[in-house]
Parts: sequence; C-alpha cells; structure tokens
Amino acid sequence: MTVDLSFLEHRRKPLVKLPLGATDAHCHVFGPGDRFPYAPNRRYTPKDAPKEALRALHDHLGVSRAVIVQASCHGTDNAAMLDCIASDPKRYRGVCIADDSFTDKDFERLHQGGVRGVRFNFVKHLGGSPDMGVFMRILDRVKGLGWHVVLHLDAPDIVPLSSMIARLPLPFVIDHMGRVPAVAGVDQEPLRALVKLARLDNCWIKVCGAERIDMPPYNRAAPIARILVEVNPERVLWGTDFPHPNPTHECDEADLVDLIPHYAVNERTQHRLLVDNPARLYGF
Repeated sequence: MTVDLSFLEHRRKPLVKLPLGATDAHCHVFGPGDRFPYAPNRRYTPKDAPKEALRALHDHLGVSRAVIVQASCHGTDNAAMLDCIASDPKRYRGVCIADDSFTDKDFERLHQGGVRGVRFNFVKHLGGSPDMGVFMRILDRVKGLGWHVVLHLDAPDIVPLSSMIARLPLPFVIDHMGRVPAVAGVDQEPLRALVKLARLDNCWIKVCGAERIDMPPYNRAAPIARILVEVNPERVLWGTDFPHPNPTHECDEADLVDLIPHYAVNERTQHRLLVDNPARLYGF
C-alpha cells in the first residue's frame, strides 16, 4: 500500500529540539478506511491518516514515543489503534473506547495489546455525555488492570461535572486543557475549576489542543497551559492531536512543539512533561 505523505511538504522542522524519549501523549490513527472501516454512526469522516503517516510525522518532529487515542469516528472498533501499537510495541501505547458489550477477555486482550486507558466523550457536538451507568461499570472493570480514564470535556461542562470527576476511583486524564477558550484568558471559571481538579492526586491533564482553543501562533493558549503545568508538574502530558479531527485551520505541529518552552519554562519541567510523566503513566 502506498501512503500519501505529501502533508509533510507543508510542515516545517521545529526550532525546539525534543529530548530523547519525548512522547506525543495524544494522537490518532484514522483508517485506512478500506481496511479499518469508520463507525456507521460517526459524527465526522476524517481523511485517512494511517500508522505510516503518524510515524513519519513523529520522525520529522523528533518524537520518540506515542499514545494512540481512539477517536470517535472509529467508535468501539479499536482495530486500527491496536494495529499501530503492534507495529512497534516499545514505541506505542493506546487508549481505547469501550461499551457494555466488552467482556473481561476483551479488556485483557486490549491490555495485552498495549492499551492502558479508556476514553469517554462528554463533548456535545460529538454526541454528549455517555450513559453514566455504563461509564461507572466500565471504570470498575478496568480499575483492576491499572488503567486510567480519559475525559474529553467542553469548558462549560467542567464546573457541573467537577464533583463527579473528583470522586472517580481511579486516575483520570483531562484532554486538551478542558477546551477552555483561550480568548477568555486566565481569569475564567472553567480554568479555575480545572486548576482545582489538577490539585487532586489522581488528576492528569494534557496541555495539548492549543489549536482547538486558539489560532496560530497560539500565544493566548500558552498562559493557560503554563498555569496547568505549574500547578501539576508531575501529572501533565503533551500531545500533537495529529491529524487534528474537525480542524478549524491547518495546523503545523512544529508550532506546537515550539510553544512548549512558553509554558514548560525550564529543562527539568520539559523533561517531566515530555518524558518522565508519560513513561510513568503508560509504562514506557
């Protein structure tokens, strides 16, 4: 199969050199659709972005490792993600999407395949909150595997969901800085609620998604990320979100790499963010 890597022609090399072991803790593989079909009830249909495209991007950026996050367009069929992990099990880990149909054997198979978490979407334009009974049952089942839960939230939902999130019985990871709008600055209620959660011992936050909450060069997103890194330096993660589902603009991932020193402001903090923290959570 020939993979189209022409997208790299529009990507520059980042100015920031990533350390050995740097991890993209939030990225996706899409398809190819003729081998890994998209979910019939999907809310969007992406362009194919198979494992070869992801690896080429990471080699271009200097990324050593990655966590493949299952996206809603593939639903609960985690085959494309598992296939990517199997291509280089030392380099990749995964986060799945699951439902009540999954058996204990299914979860064990996912664990053996490199999966270390389960993701739930609460974002309204992607279908809104899950069935909370299913949500709690699945968390109870994966807790024994040492997994965590990844929460994809919209900023307006952080405050009303905070009390539920704070009671979760396992580690939780909040995607994309809670999608708090960069235009609102650092004095906004969703960010204050996010900071309060960040102080919990089982809370991890991804300081990725600058391209979701701001426009290039993402200067307004950096102060938000810096607050989250400073309050929670040992439980923050970074990612590219490649290939950027539902984009508002074409994102050059080099811009995201070059933003890192604006919120992880010294070498030790950058090494935690990029290497130590993901290694601890995902077992690299």
